[in-house]
Amino acid sequence: MIGIVIPAHNEEALLDGCLAAARTCATHPALLAEPVRIVVVLDACTDDSAAIAHRHPVDIETVDAMNVGHARAQGARHMLAAGARWLAFTDADTLVAPDWLTVQLALRADAVCGTVDVSDWREHPHHVWEKFRSEYCDRDGHGHIHGANFGISAEAYLRCGGFKPLSCHEDVDLVHALQATGATIAWSAAPRVTTSARLASKSRGGFGDTLRNWAQPVPLPPGA
Repeated sequence: MIGIVIPAHNEEALLDGCLAAARTCATHPALLAEPVRIVVVLDACTDDSAAIAHRHPVDIETVDAMNVGHARAQGARHMLAAGARWLAFTDADTLVAPDWLTVQLALRADAVCGTVDVSDWREHPHHVWEKFRSEYCDRDGHGHIHGANFGISAEAYLRCGGFKPLSCHEDVDLVHALQATGATIAWSAAPRVTTSARLASKSRGGFGDTLRNWAQPVPLPPGA
């Protein structure tokens, strides 16, 4: 069995699309009918995220931590208890490709770090999109770590200690722990996801904050 883990904090605007995409990839023919379960970890939600999740055939966990590391770890525990051999992580503002799982598994690594594409740049000035296009490495060997596009075998996850309850960079911490165990990591651009570039990002210090910092006015040189 394969488990997909999706943490969510007040994601009523985007959660429905996220779950629809996850359910599509869970039925990809290349999986050869291997069962795929999806768990949504509702973290301190005060909007309609719970009602939206309940409209889909997914497992639901509820926590009140306001902490993405805690939420990912809870989702992982849920899936490991259900017998998952592979854990795939994404975010509630992200759409995974139909072959997302099959591509992760085909890489035959202990863990897979994928890249992200951005769906909509309308909230940002043009120079932010230009900076992303010029500086972001969207190819194999990239070196990026995104909780929105990450997969790991159950064995490797348990061996490295799993996600810590960190409010940010919990994914980076986990990958560093994996590297310390000698795990094989595929830094691949093949598993595709499309994520949000919204200004109102949920996690401080993450991808959204990076884009927001890039959007700050560029200071003029002296004498300009």
